[in-house]
Amino acid sequence: MDLEAVRTFVAVAEAGQFQRAAAELAVSQQAVSKRIAALERGLGVRLFTRAPRGAELTIDGQAFLPQARELLRVAERAVASVRPGRRPLRVDVIASRGAQSGLMRGFHRAYPEVDLDVVMLFEIEAALGAVRSGAIDASFRAVTAPGHALGEDIASVRVLDEPLQLLTGPAHALAGARSVTLDQLAGHRIWMPGIVPGTEWGAYYDDLTAEFGLTIEATGPNFGSDALLDTIADTPALATFMGEHTRLIWPAGHGLRRIPVTDPTPVYPHSLLWHRDNPHPALATLRAHLAATAAGHGAAGTWTPGWVLPR
Repeated sequence: MDLEAVRTFVAVAEAGQFQRAAAELAVSQQAVSKRIAALERGLGVRLFTRAPRGAELTIDGQAFLPQARELLRVAERAVASVRPGRRPLRVDVIASRGAQSGLMRGFHRAYPEVDLDVVMLFEIEAALGAVRSGAIDASFRAVTAPGHALGEDIASVRVLDEPLQLLTGPAHALAGARSVTLDQLAGHRIWMPGIVPGTEWGAYYDDLTAEFGLTIEATGPNFGSDALLDTIADTPALATFMGEHTRLIWPAGHGLRRIPVTDPTPVYPHSLLWHRDNPHPALATLRAHLAATAAGHGAAGTWTPGWVLPR
């Protein structure tokens, strides 16, 4: 259905005259007549009758008028939903309890007037495709994972180096330690069923294990963080890695321990990615906020894989 014809119909109905509607729409009276005639042919009904004082709605025209107005309102909402500055800022995070979500919560507290739409995309290629298509405005990723070149059209900036912590149950051999070194972890079983080959976090932990001789097991199905915490609490031989800013809640009886890792401290590098031509005004606000809150990168005593850009 031609929206211009519908808009013209509403204008004539409200003005009561073809000539007055033509003046309001800044078109000729002939153009108004043609649009109404085309709309009537498409609907198969007469919408107006000629009267001494102008144009009067037929019964069908009266029935169509409220639907026509609603159609125009829906069309306007559809346009507004994708208009930069009118639609929410769409940002991709890896997980709802991770550091990236924490960064977005901090942004929302600082700028509550900015409408946000937070989504979770799994694969980096899907995220990059969504950034390029405009489906999302930005994505948090580890830049750059091996085999995933960003391309000249994608910009990135390092926003957070998140220290890893060791998570153990109360009966684990290291549960009483105030901190542990990477050398001390050699020989201990670290269970991380959420590691997926080919992902950026998979590449990160591959390099970590190779560098320090660690044993990370990714066996078994991934039933989520609650099941992972239950297993770690009940199994003295197992521990896992968690980001320092990952929000976790567990029953008091679990007695879990979060232990800093040192000498060096492995940090997971979070970066923000966006398309260089993205015009959304809130994107610049987000970038400025993250720049103001970012900690120093590549600090002494920390470790990241060699493929991570220093930025």
